Amino acid sequence: MKTAHLFAAIVLLGPIAAPAVAQQATVRIAIKNHKFAPVAPRAPANQPFTLVVRNLDSTPAEFESKSLRVERIVAAGGEVAIQMRALNAGRYAFFDDFHIDTTEGELIVQ
Repeated sequence: MKTAHLFAAIVLLGPIAAPAVAQQATVRIAIKNHKFAPVAPRAPANQPFTLVVRNLDSTPAEFESKSLRVERIVAAGGEVAIQMRALNAGRYAFFDDFHIDTTEGELIVQ
């Protein structure tokens, strides 16, 4: 009988005792014709998120940001997912290092 009571307590208290898992935000950026879309994506402040960069061009790109401390090659027709740390509210510049004259953007964290 004691085993049945213990099992019932675990079943009933399990959901209460388990920590809540927050859904992590995803920010998506595309590169097409050597330009970012959107140019100024938004991300939540003070929480980690996933940044997905998709290259729709037929040439490789290099997503780079000194303020975000990110530098990733994105193959032609490829996509990269970057796990970002929690950021303070602000603006963070990024660019395509292979096409810096046409490809610049700014992540707005709020």
